[in-house]
Amino acid sequence: MTDPMSHPSDGPEAFASKTSQTLHAATPRQAAELLESDGEDGLDDAEAARRADVWGANELETQERFSLTRALARQIFDPLVLILLAAAFLAAALGERLDAVMILVIVTLNALLSFVQEWRAERALQSLSRMLAAKATVCRSGRTVQIDAREIVPGDLVRIERGERIPADLKLINATALIVDESPLTGEAHGVVKAPGADPADAALHERASIAYAGSLVLDGHAAGLVTATGARSEFGTVAALAASVQRQATPLQKRLSRLARRLGVLAVLAALAVALVGYLVGRPLLEIVFTGVSLAVAAVPEGLPALVALSLALGVRAMARRNALVRRLRAAEALGSATVICTDKTGTLTTGRMVAVRAVTARGETALDQPASEIDHLLAELLRTAGWCNDAVSTPEGLHGEPTETALLDAALRLSALDGDPPRRVAETPFSAERKRMTVLLEREGRREAHMKGAPEVVLGLCAHSAHEDGDRPIGAEERAAWISRIEAMSARGLRVIAAARQVGAETLDEPSDGAGQGYVLLGLIGLMDPPRPRARPAVDAARGAGVQVLMITGDGAGTARAIAEQVGLKHDVVLTGAEIDALDDAALLAELTRGPVLSRTTPEHKLRVVQLLQGSGEIVAMTGDGVNDAPALKQADIGIAMGVRGVDAAKAAADIVLLDDDFGTIVDAIREGRRQDESIRNFTRFLLSHNFGEVAAVAVSVASGAPLILTPAHLLWINLATDGPIALALGVERANTDLMKRPPRRPGSPILDRTAALLALTYGGWLAAATLLVFFLTLPDGLALARTAAFTSVVILSLAGVLSFRSLTTPTHRLGWASNPWLLAAIAATFALQLALVYAPPLQHALELEALPLNVWLLVGAAAIPILVIPEAVKLVRARIRSAARPQ
Repeated sequence: MTDPMSHPSDGPEAFASKTSQTLHAATPRQAAELLESDGEDGLDDAEAARRADVWGANELETQERFSLTRALARQIFDPLVLILLAAAFLAAALGERLDAVMILVIVTLNALLSFVQEWRAERALQSLSRMLAAKATVCRSGRTVQIDAREIVPGDLVRIERGERIPADLKLINATALIVDESPLTGEAHGVVKAPGADPADAALHERASIAYAGSLVLDGHAAGLVTATGARSEFGTVAALAASVQRQATPLQKRLSRLARRLGVLAVLAALAVALVGYLVGRPLLEIVFTGVSLAVAAVPEGLPALVALSLALGVRAMARRNALVRRLRAAEALGSATVICTDKTGTLTTGRMVAVRAVTARGETALDQPASEIDHLLAELLRTAGWCNDAVSTPEGLHGEPTETALLDAALRLSALDGDPPRRVAETPFSAERKRMTVLLEREGRREAHMKGAPEVVLGLCAHSAHEDGDRPIGAEERAAWISRIEAMSARGLRVIAAARQVGAETLDEPSDGAGQGYVLLGLIGLMDPPRPRARPAVDAARGAGVQVLMITGDGAGTARAIAEQVGLKHDVVLTGAEIDALDDAALLAELTRGPVLSRTTPEHKLRVVQLLQGSGEIVAMTGDGVNDAPALKQADIGIAMGVRGVDAAKAAADIVLLDDDFGTIVDAIREGRRQDESIRNFTRFLLSHNFGEVAAVAVSVASGAPLILTPAHLLWINLATDGPIALALGVERANTDLMKRPPRRPGSPILDRTAALLALTYGGWLAAATLLVFFLTLPDGLALARTAAFTSVVILSLAGVLSFRSLTTPTHRLGWASNPWLLAAIAATFALQLALVYAPPLQHALELEALPLNVWLLVGAAAIPILVIPEAVKLVRARIRSAARPQ
């Protein structure tokens, strides 16, 4: 077998390509020969040094390093920001330095807001970091030494024990009761038993019992194994490399704003050219035409929009953080509100991530293990007592410690008071192993010895000649044995992990005698364990369904467990697809199955990535949750990647946009609600800004076409767009969510911000703003250009303050929202009005913007122009609300 094989000294690529699919099928002796190592003494120091030079360090860059330049570049090369930079350049070229500085301040503010949020999120993420083992115990030249895990090379003999994270892929040479948690790699919820030996050549990743994978956690036992792969060449590293190859997707908001920026850019240029042409035809001076064109460009572009979006998202991020959702990328906050599909992991997200004993079966019947201790009968007490004594978990003041199944059994025994006083002295034990599939202990109790056993039910039942009944032990006949087998199958079909327990009184040794009268073990019963659903899981699934969001469970667990949990959390499914069945379907067939909402089990990273890509290709906006390196590729591909902060590995967190600090599916639904609120707020204040800017453009265009003086200067327009519209639009962005927000379907993917509704608003609101401002301007123009411009400038500001109330909701009248329900908006309106008074009447500020004090009659004129913009939209919303109410079935 070894002749055609390469050796570690041949180099990583040649060796890895020939051994990656064969070492699991080799015996420990064959593996040692292939690795040119020794299963007892390991490598010598000189050979380890040579291999370190060839293979490099055992490390994996799972964390995308935070880059100052990349973070700033993401903000600066935003299409809207590029338009603003172009406007600032034109303003500076024409000598309008104040205008240029104001635009650059906004650009800088926007970049800093997004940058600071990403930096703070990365800092928080680092505090959650759980990297691979920092130290490792190895045998070199026959000596046991502890080294930096980065120094491990293929062929090293590594020793592992309970509580340690495995530093590299290992071929086991020896193992004692070794149980590992492979969920970061395979998604398997339960601890996996590992043992030396040769696996079948075609064994799947999760079926290779002789390989302990890098990144897995040792739950129980200890072992030694030869390193087969390190760093990026380990299975952990292979999946991480797949994640690195995936390009991160733009969020729905980024796509919408990019489309909006392109449209605004084209409209601004066309408007500037059109007005310049009109100015030329009516005989305006060339310098004035250029100046007017810049004014139009400034008026058309909402300069404060990028900063307002960033500020609104930052406020939303803080709200999400209070709900245990850490947002790493600012625009991911809103993106989650647009999600149409959630692909969720099972373990630790829909479930608690902790094994619990939930059912027990004795000869008397089945019992839920959540009843008061006073209701326990002696058969159940004896069953739990054996489960607690034949157990290596320990109880401390800090809690229970040990392998998850054993801690669950001990917890049930303690919780139901089945254990009284100190446990009996343990004389001998035979630990659980992959071959025996059971654990046996010999105890000394009340002057006699008893053997207690727990393990796989089919194995324990086969060793039992009797079963415990209320009136004593009875021989197990063929009919009763068949009944116990049926109970085991029924519990397994419900997704329970079944453990059987037995005892033998009077045993002197741990030898297990053959069945016979007076010999063998007495079967005490069965205990069913599971990782139960979180309390909020079912309500959250129901809320997601009510909001029109499809929920798909994608897990590495088996079909039975996946089906049972899906039913308990309310996931409606017609079929459970396994990884093998997914492979057998082409893309069209799989997509058709996905629309039916199946549960996907025994999935690999490639399966998850394929599912996400297919859903995205069909137009869905996909949120993906995960906690392991096996989830990282799909997390990065998804529109919104959501990693678990407690259970999650660094590779998953690095690939995600959002990290849940409590690993709770309910938190995702809370975040969707906040994301939808942000989406609605951003759309409302964007529509407000666009409508307002359209009015400014129309007013400037008409003033130029009429041959009259320019109604507003670029400085006036910038001040309105930034200092007036900005604060009130931001206050609009913290509007409370409507009560029906989670009863609506998700917004259609690809729906633009500037849709028909926005266009109609722009025409009506903007048209009235332009008409009223022009009326005020021409009525006051005989009193002087400075007074007329001040009146027009004030008119735009007052109409903006009046009109913003209509944009709080496009469907719900303000009196139903509550006039004072958004105190920030009222404060912004009051502050903006006070600032306008200061601009008009304070001499230093008057001079800066070339304004004059307004007489009372002009204020009355402006106030009269604002009344329709207050009354008409509210009347329209009220009439529409009554029509909708009348149309509802009684």
